[in-house]
Amino acid sequence: MQRQVETDPSNGLLFPVNVESSLLFETPNQLYERVFRTLRPRTAMPAIRVEYRRFAGANSNIRLSGGEMVVRIADLLEGAPSPVAEALAFILVSKLFRRPVEPVYPHRYRMWLNRAEVRRQVHLVRQSRGRKQHDGPQGTVVHLEELFDELNVTHFDGLLARPAIGWSRRVSRTRLGHYDPSHNAIVLSRVLDGPHVPRLVVEYVMFHEMLHLRHPEQHRGSRRCVHTKEFKQAEKQFPNLPAALAALKRLLA
Repeated sequence: MQRQVETDPSNGLLFPVNVESSLLFETPNQLYERVFRTLRPRTAMPAIRVEYRRFAGANSNIRLSGGEMVVRIADLLEGAPSPVAEALAFILVSKLFRRPVEPVYPHRYRMWLNRAEVRRQVHLVRQSRGRKQHDGPQGTVVHLEELFDELNVTHFDGLLARPAIGWSRRVSRTRLGHYDPSHNAIVLSRVLDGPHVPRLVVEYVMFHEMLHLRHPEQHRGSRRCVHTKEFKQAEKQFPNLPAALAALKRLLA
């Protein structure tokens, strides 16, 4: 039997006022043993190994293979408060055995990750350890830096500083573009780089990602808002937006 799940910090926990004192003195292995017994999956208690790894972010993962449950946690979570570690354990083990995750645990984990000092630490780790891979701005049809400069003058009065820009190395039909604030980079999917793709579609996707520069994500409590009210209002100002969305739908059909 082999199964693996991962957590994404964008998905995944508030501290209860009353926390069991034993929780504060558990080792990581004891914590995961307790969580396993609490959830009572229909399998024997496996051997448990918890490791802290130098991940380029706050992601963690868990897998069950050969009678051993291996938990790999980002090392920046090693100093997290005990209730946060417990929340992550319930999230990982619940997902591994396909059990519903009680809402208190994702809420608690998100509350901690959304603290300003934790976000800063995650940002620094991503900058120092991660690499933004792309193939540069020159495409088969469109040069992305030139497109950025055109849209910057037309829609942003030329006030946006140009980030790193490039085409993705893989063709994705689900992630057409994204802005990575940790590396200050805009990457567009190769699926948009072809003579059959209307230029209006590429302009719209680039415009959308440029709006992330003007309207950064916001954090309120356990909520992370990437597309703020101001972002959505600004997006509606894109010329021929209905036509761009219709062309994009046809392209992906």
